Amino acid sequence: MIESTRHITRPLVDKVGFAHTLKQFETVLERIEKQQGNLLKGRRDELKITPDTSWKAAICPHDDYTYVGYLYPLVLQQIKTPLVFIFAVAHKAATYNLENNLIFDDYSHWHGIRKPIKVSSLREELISKLPKDIYEVHRPMQEIEHSVESMLPFLQYYNPDVQIVPILVPFMPFDRMLKLSDALATGIKEIAEEHKLEWGKDYSILITTDAVHYGNEEWNGRNCDRFGVDEAGYKKAFQFEHQLIDECFTGKLSRERIKNFFGYTVSSADYHQYKWTWCGRYAVPVGLLTTLQLAEKLHQPVLKGELLDYSTSLEHEDIPVKDLDGMGITANANLKHWVGYAALGYL
Repeated sequence: MIESTRHITRPLVDKVGFAHTLKQFETVLERIEKQQGNLLKGRRDELKITPDTSWKAAICPHDDYTYVGYLYPLVLQQIKTPLVFIFAVAHKAATYNLENNLIFDDYSHWHGIRKPIKVSSLREELISKLPKDIYEVHRPMQEIEHSVESMLPFLQYYNPDVQIVPILVPFMPFDRMLKLSDALATGIKEIAEEHKLEWGKDYSILITTDAVHYGNEEWNGRNCDRFGVDEAGYKKAFQFEHQLIDECFTGKLSRERIKNFFGYTVSSADYHQYKWTWCGRYAVPVGLLTTLQLAEKLHQPVLKGELLDYSTSLEHEDIPVKDLDGMGITANANLKHWVGYAALGYL
């Protein structure tokens, strides 16, 4: 049961990695353009991304702005729709023993850099169409999760009136993902038909994940260093990431390829455990399965994924942010501790 959501704005979690004022954000964007503008333009030109390109679905990182840099605008400037369904990570789901269900919030708004960002009233309509055994409304989990808020300044900057429906995805096996994504796709289809909403014009799907979390230091005691922590190990991990992306994400979506990603990243012995450390090992499959099944239910062509670019916290010079009212880095970046970033668009 959702409480009254009148004027409840979701508070900020991360004021270090992300911008939380318009002035901060515009300065960061100016620095991205100055430092990585040629790279950004080059990728847009190579991929034939135009001002009118509007992803029906996309995958975006959520790490510190200083590290992710140009990938944020590369993905999010092409989210053109006034409504965005956001599939995000539940990093601390174990804190609340959450698993096997979708996690919704009950806020009326989220913090924005121009004004509070409205949570669409379609959230309640969607929830009303879902079986009661596949979701929870859990404000504490949504309150401590940082992945959604990373993208909101960009979404609102490019579309001041954007509305969102955040959905966190905690631990679950693949069979459970199939059930939940089918129900979500059915619910979204029904809402779209009732309100005469067009996918890609009126609403879109945004999925957030950081790619591999690599190294043997500062990972809560875990060693995530399959190929070693020297330059040769970095190159091998980088190549492995591209293999994963090519096999699972680029080209036509399919259940088999999405399941292949789950197999790459989740232990076959215990779905709670990593096999290859992508934090979005649950959010990505559920978001992509929902995307795939929505296309099927709407009798639309299967979407094709395009790798917009892949980077890491070591690939490019950091965007300077430490002079911007408390911004900085939330973790170090070196060969013993780095993060990968995959950016994809689906049309």
